Amino acid sequence: MLVDEETQKIVKIIALKNSVEHGGKAQIDAVMSKLLGSRPDLRKTVKEVMPDIRSIVAYVNSLSPDAQRSLLAELSPGEVAKKQPAASEPALPPLKDAVQGKVITRFPPEPNGYPHIGHAKAVIIDEEYARMYGGKLILRFDDTNPAKEELEYYEAIQEGLDWLGVKPDIIKNTSDDIEQLHSYGKKLVEADGAYVCTCSQERMRDLRAKGLPCECRADHATAMDRIKKFFDGSYQQNQAIIRFKGDMADQNTAMRDPALFRIIEGEHPKLGKKVRVWPTYDFAAPVEDSLDGVTHAMRTKEYELRNELYFEILHRLGLRRPEMIEFSRLEFEGVPVSKRKIRPLIDSGTIESWDDPRLPTLKSFKRRGFVPAAIRKFVLSLGITLAETKPPFEALEAFNRKIIDPISPRLFFVRNPVSIRIDGAKEASLVLKNHPTDAALGTRQVSVGDEIFIAGDDAASLRVGDEVRLIEYCNIRIVGTNKDAISAVLAGDEIKQSMKKIQWVAKNDIVEYRILIPKELYIGEEYNTNSLEIANGFAETFASKLKPDTSVQFVRFGFCRIDGANAAIMTHR
Repeated sequence: MLVDEETQKIVKIIALKNSVEHGGKAQIDAVMSKLLGSRPDLRKTVKEVMPDIRSIVAYVNSLSPDAQRSLLAELSPGEVAKKQPAASEPALPPLKDAVQGKVITRFPPEPNGYPHIGHAKAVIIDEEYARMYGGKLILRFDDTNPAKEELEYYEAIQEGLDWLGVKPDIIKNTSDDIEQLHSYGKKLVEADGAYVCTCSQERMRDLRAKGLPCECRADHATAMDRIKKFFDGSYQQNQAIIRFKGDMADQNTAMRDPALFRIIEGEHPKLGKKVRVWPTYDFAAPVEDSLDGVTHAMRTKEYELRNELYFEILHRLGLRRPEMIEFSRLEFEGVPVSKRKIRPLIDSGTIESWDDPRLPTLKSFKRRGFVPAAIRKFVLSLGITLAETKPPFEALEAFNRKIIDPISPRLFFVRNPVSIRIDGAKEASLVLKNHPTDAALGTRQVSVGDEIFIAGDDAASLRVGDEVRLIEYCNIRIVGTNKDAISAVLAGDEIKQSMKKIQWVAKNDIVEYRILIPKELYIGEEYNTNSLEIANGFAETFASKLKPDTSVQFVRFGFCRIDGANAAIMTHR
């Protein structure tokens, strides 16, 4: 390592304190901020030592919470480890009947698509509670519908959680327990708590709407005969279904004999064609939660009517009952998380991939330049609420801006460029700061002459006689304007308050550049055909040398993530 032993110790202590205070996960940005605050001498070599610091933080995050506290006590005797988030951090309310070290939560996504911001909210809350109580988080893929699930989506979900920094203690699939689920399904029928229905979907839809039972549920002996056939292959897909024996007149329509098992012909991504009978989420979720030892099951408010069914299935099977915690689903205005609205755009080719910057997927947020720490802070700021409100996207942007602002180089980009020829300007090489306050981000050289380019909007606002400050360069006075070019002269060095300050690029130091600007994907219920704007223009050559994923701020334009040699995506203003 490039950092000496004493510095390694300091980094470990900072990372351990940050980790213990924030649920077992130290945040590299917070660690760097604390480190440079206590060791300003490291600012000059921050780029060189960054890999070492990341390695130390990764090591700390790989330790269990108990191991982190023990190591912190060893390295910094007398340091009090905080069990709750710092006062400045949003805190989740305590869990009912939670026992320290015994809490088990679960995140059960179906692998039928890419994870989105709604998934992020759910899994972050699940993990935060598990860490708050020194418990465990289970990632359980709810893979009981082979018609919709693919291996690609298992991997995408795992990749999304890795990016968020979520580390499940146990990873499993609902399909791992298919034999147990079959057994409990048969047991429920035997206990007269369910039956095999051979009515058509249309007939059952009509009966459920009217609150009337079908004849299939009347005779238990018939149900016992049918259950054997249901599992031995005598029935084909759509010929029979196992239904919960509820109350067809119940005001809660979820209790009107919902489907618990169905026959699905097709190849499962994990089990191939070994299984034909698959449980619905209504049956698998409560049984799996109980068998997995989940103490606190969390899910979004959209399942509110199904909670009665969840607990009644456990009651009839004599299985342990977890606590249920509900919260509102997270989505933003104009950016729906519903696959019903997103998948057709993918399938039709209207949107090319799941990382399109207009989408609410985690791949999209990553590609746009959002950082996981901002998403976590944002989610925790919302707390646990049932209110069906859509938070403003600007709230998430504010958390992200606070994190990336100190680490984003300031560069120049001009959209729809217009030339300015400056009479009297000489060839020169300017040294510009990459950041106004952090010298650790270095400098860059820009070759200038008597011709520069400014943004078209700025050019349109200029009039003869205007004095303008070219940021970090010089003052000019406009002496002539026309549609395609502007002429100016040097105008001294005094920076006046009244001057317009504009960004620019020198003709001697430019590259053609493109920035994608994502807008609202939907307006109401309609796809927004203008949801992706493209800004074409010139950037300084330094921008083209930055690696993809680098965060930059194009002055007076916005924060962007470098997406390629001559392209970027706007993150936000």
